[in-house]
Amino acid sequence: MTPPSEVAREALNRAKAAARAKGLRPGSPSRRSPLAEPRKDPGRGPNARDPRLMSDVVARLLRDKGWTAEVSVGGVVGRWREIVGDQVADHCTPETFEDKVLVVRTDSTAWATQVRLLVPTLLRRLAEEVGEGVVEQVTVLGPSGPSFRRGRRTVRGPGPGDTFG
Repeated sequence: MTPPSEVAREALNRAKAAARAKGLRPGSPSRRSPLAEPRKDPGRGPNARDPRLMSDVVARLLRDKGWTAEVSVGGVVGRWREIVGDQVADHCTPETFEDKVLVVRTDSTAWATQVRLLVPTLLRRLAEEVGEGVVEQVTVLGPSGPSFRRGRRTVRGPGPGDTFG
């Protein structure tokens, strides 16, 4: 029986012979195209052409553009039901987030009052999820009334209660 070290040595010799047959010299540095980007420090660490992890690239983009707060709040909006609970999420939905103010709309005035009482708890929960200082204020809006505007062009005036004429 052939020892494993001998089998490995023979496999290495076969690979070297196959490389020589292709015109390559094993152990020597690879030839680079003269059109290729020059290396900053050859042989040490990654350069601009090396692949990077997608998460690192996206994190750098968000950091450079200053979008980290908006994206983290967007994640909260996507997980709204998990953060506030099923009962509150059934009656309350986030609408907008601008200038550290989260605007929330409820489906009734009773729920608007209830959510206004829960704002300190909601702010604490949001600080746990997205970080301190990202959401500084929560504005709670009640349900909106029906709109009597129809069409692209409307005329200012007393509105639908006007029965004169």
